[in-house]
Amino acid sequence: MKITFVGAGSTVFARNVIGDCILTPELGDFDVCLFDIDPKRLDESYQIISNINKTANGKAHITQTLDRETAFRGADFVVNAIQVGLYEPCTVTDFEVPKKYGLRQTIADTLGIGGIFRGLRTIPVMKAYADDMERWCPNALFINYTNPMSILSGYMQRYTNVKTIGLCHSVQVCVPHLLDTLGMTEYKDNNRWEIAGINHQAWLLKVEDLQGNDLYPEIKRRAFDPQYNTEMKDLVRLELMRQFGYYVTESSEHSAEYTPWFIKDKYPELIERYKIPLDEYPRRCVEQIRKWNEMRDRLLDESCRIEHVKTREFAAGIIKAILTDEPYRVHGNVLNTGLITNLPQNACVEVPVMIDRNGLNPCFVGDLPEQCAAVNRTNINVQLLTIKAAETLKKEYIYMAAMLDPHTSSELSIDDIRALCDDLIEAHGDWLPKYH
Repeated sequence: MKITFVGAGSTVFARNVIGDCILTPELGDFDVCLFDIDPKRLDESYQIISNINKTANGKAHITQTLDRETAFRGADFVVNAIQVGLYEPCTVTDFEVPKKYGLRQTIADTLGIGGIFRGLRTIPVMKAYADDMERWCPNALFINYTNPMSILSGYMQRYTNVKTIGLCHSVQVCVPHLLDTLGMTEYKDNNRWEIAGINHQAWLLKVEDLQGNDLYPEIKRRAFDPQYNTEMKDLVRLELMRQFGYYVTESSEHSAEYTPWFIKDKYPELIERYKIPLDEYPRRCVEQIRKWNEMRDRLLDESCRIEHVKTREFAAGIIKAILTDEPYRVHGNVLNTGLITNLPQNACVEVPVMIDRNGLNPCFVGDLPEQCAAVNRTNINVQLLTIKAAETLKKEYIYMAAMLDPHTSSELSIDDIRALCDDLIEAHGDWLPKYH
């Protein structure tokens, strides 16, 4: 069995996913091929993961390569964690050019003008990988962790023959975070829940204790009681729950830029009221780079023994379930083949997926509460038009995606949106294919 990790220069993430696999004895002896285009970062990941394997007495056979054919040939599972254009220059471009128009963002990796352009520069690379997989490992499962999740996974599912599931850990941490926030820790290990929607905007449809008692009434009582929320930082999600009745899976800094109501140049007081961290992703990137530079030499020291603790990521469990036929439930991003009946059929949705030797078995959800589906559709509009732009290479679809984006359209005029898109196309240069 061979696992190929694409974007292995993302050392922390590669360490988590492959480390989880090493600590899954049911996988037996298996091959890991680490692939990246940056030889220095690739070798650092190779050394660290090899160290984990040795420390754990693991049975993984780990190699590294800069060659795509070597990486993909014979793979059974391909894990994707690339970031096209990295922090510099592309993420900086995604933030700085919109600022000239007065458009501010927090994360810009999933939706908004930043998410659109991140998708547009990543899809061509994903298409090249899909072509490689169809040639060298046509039966492999593609496990995508790269954002914008719905745009990239949706493209792979609609326009390639590669079996694809998109994974994100926001579902796993949703309920524990909410209960922690509201001081309901007695239920952290005593709950069951149902979640469905789209990536980063799936809805907590039901949350109960193990005896079947509905926890939502107490959650809402505390969420809307000043006694509990005076010091909270999760205020955007709580406000969305107040207005629409359900809690969403992704953080307030993400959710603020998926909707038109929170980041508004005309109402700067909203930023303080909802504690919205503008330019949060660039700050995180700078901090991650600093921390990695501090950790790298210690981790690469030959005398260092690196011990891995299993994470909440789904990848190792998926691989185990397919190999052993021991059923495993995840929440994954898959094509909406009638799974959520009041969302578009060609959308990528986040639903429960049962995994066994037959692979992916997405679960039927039915209708979401109409207001939840309505909010999702505002995001899906942008996702589908961004995919359309990438598939046709027509600028008009980029403009349309941006004009329908909830945050961008709430701040800018049509003329400014078109001009901003043109400026971003020019600023990205060769990171984008040529649009006409």
